[in-house]
Order: sequence, then structure tokens, then C-alpha cells
Amino acid sequence: MDTCEQLKAIKQSFRLLMNGETSRSMREKGGSQYKLNWGIPQHELKKMAAELPHDYNLAIALWKEDIRECKILATMLMPRERMSQELVDVWMEQTHSLEIAEVAAMNLYQHLPFAPAIAYEWMASNNELRQVTAYHILARLFMNGREPNDRGINELLDQALTALQDKSAAVRHAANNCLVRFGELGNEYQTLLDKALATLTPTAPAGE
Repeated sequence: MDTCEQLKAIKQSFRLLMNGETSRSMREKGGSQYKLNWGIPQHELKKMAAELPHDYNLAIALWKEDIRECKILATMLMPRERMSQELVDVWMEQTHSLEIAEVAAMNLYQHLPFAPAIAYEWMASNNELRQVTAYHILARLFMNGREPNDRGINELLDQALTALQDKSAAVRHAANNCLVRFGELGNEYQTLLDKALATLTPTAPAGE
């Protein structure tokens, strides 16, 4: 089966798994960034991905579709060794929802050899989705025991402490979760985090 036929079959299978109530709820909560949103739970998409080939061309074709489920599957099926930094930049530029930013970080970006580099770059961005993705990547790396170097520690604490008072709740939440995972790396890291947090001026985030 060629890529076009695979893509057509996948899109047809969505109809069997669609959840109208979930899809409607997502639209009401701001999940209308797509042409189509079938409301299929991520765990069902994960089951689908387990039966599909991890193929570069299929992942690219899925990502190009303005359909929530296609984009999520693309992050699951893209062979990690084929995901270049240039392609990551393209996908990030084409990411328009928090859900896709989070699943891309979890399913794909955290596993790339240059994951720390893109995370620290995006963390310093003024773009909400790039910041959220960055903190999700780093949180995952910390959960897997990846320890940052001294420069990484300084950058993280500097940027994340500012992010804790960001006007975006999503940025604040992602930064906080990342710092929690950082502290869980060990007593030394928790001590550094506690000292950094002690310098934080307790002010309400903008817009609250």
C-alpha cells in the first residue's frame, strides 16, 4: 500500500473511532484550530500507531493534514532518526495548539539527540507554544534522569522563574512542572531550586 492509500485508510478509520461528545467539548474549549477534530482519545491513537509502519513519508503526509488525529499520529509514526532540526523547526512553526505541542514533545522531540538544544532555544522565545514545548521536553529529559550542565541549570532557572509569572497559564504550568522534575533529579538540584525560588518576588501573573 502506498502512502496515499495508507493515508486514505487511516482517515476512513477515524469515523469508526470518532467521539462526537469529546469532539464537541474540545471545540467549546478552544480546540477548533483544525479543519477536522474527531475527538479520538490519544490512547486509541496510540493503539492505531502500534499497527502502522513508522514511516517518514506517511508521517509527513499525516502532518500536512489539518486534522487533529493526523497530526498526533504523525508524532507517533515519525522515525526519530529521520527528524532533522530543520524539520522540527517547520513542524513547530506549524503547531497551533497546546495539545499538539505537548504530544510532539512527549512522543518525538524529547527523543532527538538535539532535544536539549531546541528546548533551551525555545525556552527563551516570546512564543507561548515554543515555551510550553521547551518546558515539556526538559521535564521529560529530567524524568529520564538526564542531568543538565552548569550552563543549562543557569538558563533553566533564569528563564523558568520568569515564566512562573507569565500571563499565560499554560506557560506557568509547564515551567512549574519542569522545575518540579528538575528538583527530583536529586538533593543538589532541589537545593539549587529552593535557593532560586527564594529570590522570586511573589507577584500575581499579568492578567490575573
